[in-house]
Amino acid sequence: MATPHEELKHRLEGLQQEMRKAGIGGALIEQRVDLFYFSGTAQQGQLLIPAAGEPCLLVRKNLERARRESALKEVEPFEGSARLAELVRELIPAGSRFGLELDVLPANLYFRYRKLFDTFDLVDVSPLIRRLRAVKSPYEIGLMRQAAALSTAMFNYAREIITAGMTEIELAAQLEAFVRARGHQGAVRMRTFNQEMFYDQIMCGANAAAPSYFDGPTGGNGLSAAYPQGAGRGPIRRNETIFIDFVTVLDGYMVDQTRIFCLGQLPEKLRFAHRIALQIKEELMQKGKAGSSGRDLYEHALSLAAGAGLEDYFMGAEEKIKFIGHGVGLELDELPVIARNFDLVLEPGMVIALEPKFIFPRLGVVGVEDTFIVRPDGLEPLTSFDDTIQYL
Repeated sequence: MATPHEELKHRLEGLQQEMRKAGIGGALIEQRVDLFYFSGTAQQGQLLIPAAGEPCLLVRKNLERARRESALKEVEPFEGSARLAELVRELIPAGSRFGLELDVLPANLYFRYRKLFDTFDLVDVSPLIRRLRAVKSPYEIGLMRQAAALSTAMFNYAREIITAGMTEIELAAQLEAFVRARGHQGAVRMRTFNQEMFYDQIMCGANAAAPSYFDGPTGGNGLSAAYPQGAGRGPIRRNETIFIDFVTVLDGYMVDQTRIFCLGQLPEKLRFAHRIALQIKEELMQKGKAGSSGRDLYEHALSLAAGAGLEDYFMGAEEKIKFIGHGVGLELDELPVIARNFDLVLEPGMVIALEPKFIFPRLGVVGVEDTFIVRPDGLEPLTSFDDTIQYL
């Protein structure tokens, strides 16, 4: 699906306006997701965006596809660093500040650019890009609604196929095949260095509470030390939590959703904690209106967990994470973050995955995750599958 010209124009003008406010004369965009966001193509290239005027996309590979996919006027072959430097001098005022994505740009490339653009003051443009991308357009939200519909279909399919004795990885493979056949792009992109996720985290019982390097409340044993998170070879057992945290991606845009299944019955301790997780979600849906603070929302969630006597298990056990929600869109770790040390004010059109969860070592994980749109009067759900424990 090609990104419409008017959509790209809106995004580019938004960045140009922010660059002018920040005194930045232009920016060079290379990170693949940012490149797609502003150009409509993910082909290998560099997008030069002046603070005013038409951008220019220089393509290394594949030029023909880039011209077919992008609605930009200027799509040219990359003809070497000398030509790039020449274009920068033509489009960016001499001596001005020049933006690079310094949160993701490799150090060696930065040092190369420092020599190539030695007459410019190189600055980090990524905060402007991330803030701009945090607010979704109606076009983007429409794509996310389609991903949410596929997520619902996948959870309904899970109800049909879960059986005792199948392994976690067997369940994961069947659910992944279900969404893949219906258009899931496969890759779940993340911006943070050294963070990664493959479709989902699907674990049974205590395996879901196994800690890992992943920057989230759950980890999982995984299949080996080479990829130590997510589904492993352990069996699905009766009377234990079956934890399904799934990222569904269509046409680049994702939703994040978690549900708890069980063959049989769970202990009251887990059932009670799940009810508290749902209470936290419901209250944050009301309080998470445009203008609210992510830090205040996190503190309210923490107070509800503490009031229920569950603070020790909220968002981790031995190793807790300090957030309860994160932005999603083209990447899994976008802005805003609903966190203790993150005081970003919510704006209409931001999209957030809220995930109040309780982790009980040697027992399992309960909780919920849904994706929401920030509205003036609260959070509008994008994902909609029944959030109670799914007893099979």
